[in-house]
Amino acid sequence: MKNFIFLLVFILSFGFISQIHANEKTKCELNFDLSSWSVFYKSGKGSGKIFCDNGQEADVAIRAHGGGITFGKSKIVNGHGNFSKVKDIRQLMGSYATSEAHAGIKGSVGAEAMTKGKVSLAMSGRGRGYNLGIAFGKFKIAALKIHEPLAPDEDSKEDKPSKVTE
Repeated sequence: MKNFIFLLVFILSFGFISQIHANEKTKCELNFDLSSWSVFYKSGKGSGKIFCDNGQEADVAIRAHGGGITFGKSKIVNGHGNFSKVKDIRQLMGSYATSEAHAGIKGSVGAEAMTKGKVSLAMSGRGRGYNLGIAFGKFKIAALKIHEPLAPDEDSKEDKPSKVTE
């Protein structure tokens, strides 16, 4: 009977601990490059990498589309973004609603905040080009590859490469 009670307590505590772990949220950041142009219609594309403090990483493609009273052409290199906390990196993929005001000649500096349901993204970056205007649209992040951290192997203390999913 003691063994049964011990086993029951062990199983229930394992379920409780795994539920606590499932509710944890992770902080993620985006490093990116983005080239865009606009003449009333705004279009941009680029690439980046998302890093999360739980070890997840993703190589991503970025697309931006919108419109407004906007003119210009610019390129942001080494831009940076911060996401609101999420349970899994996959929650960051998708389309974000954007609105922005921008102006720059030769050297552009920009900051933008956007949202996708409960997930938000604040971005900033320096670039080159020229631009002037206000625009509304969407900013889309698509995963090219997601890198999952592997659980440590009890038999080996060596670090193993992360698992890659597409």
